[in-house]
Amino acid sequence: MPIIKSSIKDLRRTARRSAVNRAAKGKVRSNLKRVRSAITENQGQAAAQAMAAATPVIDRAVSKRILHKNAAARHKSRLMRQLNRLTKPAAS
Repeated sequence: MPIIKSSIKDLRRTARRSAVNRAAKGKVRSNLKRVRSAITENQGQAAAQAMAAATPVIDRAVSKRILHKNAAARHKSRLMRQLNRLTKPAAS
C-alpha cells in the first residue's frame, strides 16, 4: 500500500479506470458472443441484427483505446465473413 499522497490518489484513479475498462470489455465480449451464438444456430436475421448492434460497440471500444483497432477489425471481419456465408446460398 502506498504511503505518498499522490500515489494513493493514483491507486484510486487506476481502480476507477480499470472498472470502466472492464465493463467496456465485457460489453464487447457479450456482443461478440451474441453474434457468434446466432451464427452457430443458423439464425441469419438475428445474427445480422446482433452484428449491427455489435459493430458500434466495438468501434466505441477502439475510440476509447480499450481495444486495438486491428483486433477490432479482425473481430468484425471474421464475424461478417461467417455471417455472409450463413445468409448467402452456397454458389456451386
